[in-house]
Amino acid sequence: MSAASTRRWFVQAGALLGLSTSAPAFAADDGLYEVALDSNVGVKTRDGVRLATDIYRPARAGKPIPGRFPTILERTPYGRNVTYARDFTAADAKPKTRAQVAEVYVRHGYVVIFQDCRGCHDSEGEFIKYLSEGQDGFDTAAWLIRQPWSNGQFATMGLSYAAHTQGALACLNPPGLKAMYVDCGAFSNAYQDGIRQGGAFELKQVTWAYNLGLESPEAVKSPRLMAALKAIDLKAWFASMPWKRGHSPISLLPDYESYVYDQWEHGRFDGFWKQLGIYGQGYYPQYADAAMVHLSGWYDAYSRTATDNYIGLSKLKRGPVRLIMGPWTHGARSTPFSGDIDFGPGSTLDADTGSSIFEQRLRWYDRHLKQTSGMGEDPPVRLFIMGGGSGRKTPEGRLDHGGRWRSERDWPIPDAALTPHYLRPDGGLSIAKPTADVRPISYDFDPNHPVPTIGGTVTSGEPLMRPGGFDQREGPKVYGARPPYLPLEARPDILVFQTEPLKEDMEVAGAIVANLWISSDGPDTDFTLKLIDLYPPSEDYPEGYALNLTDGILRCRYRDSWAAPSMMTPGQAYPIKIEAFPTANLFKAGHRIRLDISSSNFPHFDVNPNTGDPEGVGLSRRVAKNTVYLDASRPSHVVLPVVPRRA
Repeated sequence: MSAASTRRWFVQAGALLGLSTSAPAFAADDGLYEVALDSNVGVKTRDGVRLATDIYRPARAGKPIPGRFPTILERTPYGRNVTYARDFTAADAKPKTRAQVAEVYVRHGYVVIFQDCRGCHDSEGEFIKYLSEGQDGFDTAAWLIRQPWSNGQFATMGLSYAAHTQGALACLNPPGLKAMYVDCGAFSNAYQDGIRQGGAFELKQVTWAYNLGLESPEAVKSPRLMAALKAIDLKAWFASMPWKRGHSPISLLPDYESYVYDQWEHGRFDGFWKQLGIYGQGYYPQYADAAMVHLSGWYDAYSRTATDNYIGLSKLKRGPVRLIMGPWTHGARSTPFSGDIDFGPGSTLDADTGSSIFEQRLRWYDRHLKQTSGMGEDPPVRLFIMGGGSGRKTPEGRLDHGGRWRSERDWPIPDAALTPHYLRPDGGLSIAKPTADVRPISYDFDPNHPVPTIGGTVTSGEPLMRPGGFDQREGPKVYGARPPYLPLEARPDILVFQTEPLKEDMEVAGAIVANLWISSDGPDTDFTLKLIDLYPPSEDYPEGYALNLTDGILRCRYRDSWAAPSMMTPGQAYPIKIEAFPTANLFKAGHRIRLDISSSNFPHFDVNPNTGDPEGVGLSRRVAKNTVYLDASRPSHVVLPVVPRRA
């Protein structure tokens, strides 16, 4: 296919796009290839839309060399030729340019393709988040394997949305796909991880739309629109919720607002949520049988996607299928801290493997596209178990939580014991099952004063929320917090249950599930859980430190069915299940395991108005009296996957 606009130049001595020219990037006789670029090549899809594509090819003496090579494909909405902030290493915090990333692989005999997603940057068409990526990816794959420089085999790479594009493409099992390196994404089920969770809507979809909208073709071409977008005060808008379609902080971007509200208003799990691009689980039987790595972090918004994809695909595919879970926030694999928590220099992917993400991917591709030895022999599951640090404050002001890497033969960890811990009326959390009738505990949930989000599996939340681990205490940097900035446990709408100080270390690793008996005086409400490692008071932290590990939410209308929601009868008790994202933590002796139960986590999730109104539409709110039951016949409890001590 001819290029609508083509630039080709020779890349040597690091001369491309800001690389240093003080010394050659590689010697002419080192046996490695040089790099040539075809820029802004138009790849046409089945409906005639042109997708802007950059092609980096092996070269000698300034010209692409003849021959057929394996290809590496990345499709992104963030700009095919724009430096991505996460493309850095532990040794070098300066992100690599796209040209520098491509050079890593082209020098070793790969063609590298970066492509703008439909409706983004230089690509034509309308951007509809997630839903065009499967077919557009397939059409691109069908095109690339026909090119004279292709040997008919290709791999995929990419982080976040570029991981989602990988998953969408793999659902269609394109010819020639041999290897994938999926970094923090590739939806297993966006209804439960990424767009919604437990029936609630993730408001990161709004902040993401706003922030990406600043880079949209419409905004870039219109100074007036750009100025209007930059004048929007997101914090003020979120304080003014609920909104109306056409009157929201993203109304100036009608296409973006439309897809956000489609996701928000579509509460029940039906065909909308089973579309290609957001429902990998529905495509597992036909999913590409490629060698794949699923990489994520315990504080990543796609931790559940990564573990669910591993569980589902490792059982169906010849593989190999690998899972790597670090202590990171979204894409921060080369960063040794998450939020205000430090895990030590050994916690990065670079430190664990002895090489950067770029070298890791190269070995994976060499193994499965060139049949070399290497990463394929590694154990199928590699986990970072958080905890075990000194508990002191680091020079940077973070809590030294520590941790260590460990290999496992499978996930969930086969010998983890699912251990119920029961909620007690005195605020205890115990393995002893209640044997008597006790009074339930009630609290008022006011949707106009929701519990503020303090860390967690947040991404794309700027400027309203930050990801990672934090002391669960309000402060001036916490959106929605109010003076005098007390610990969250002081709020009357948070029920706190905690163990006695542990007599010995306890490791918990896996998905966290709370089985509660609840009621409300309204037709619908939410219940939330948060698992906390409670540090005892110390010299550095005189009041202790309540470290959030994971959290979850359930919208009660979906308590029995995601597809057929039903309202509650006020005052009637119901059993519910809240599923939090997975985690892995060593609770040290002297610490307490704490469980917080409440009804909101804002602005991570939208706030339930407690009225039963349709989601994303209702404009009225009411205070709900919510109740948790703790008696022998209704024993509310959390199930912790406790890993036995290893020799």
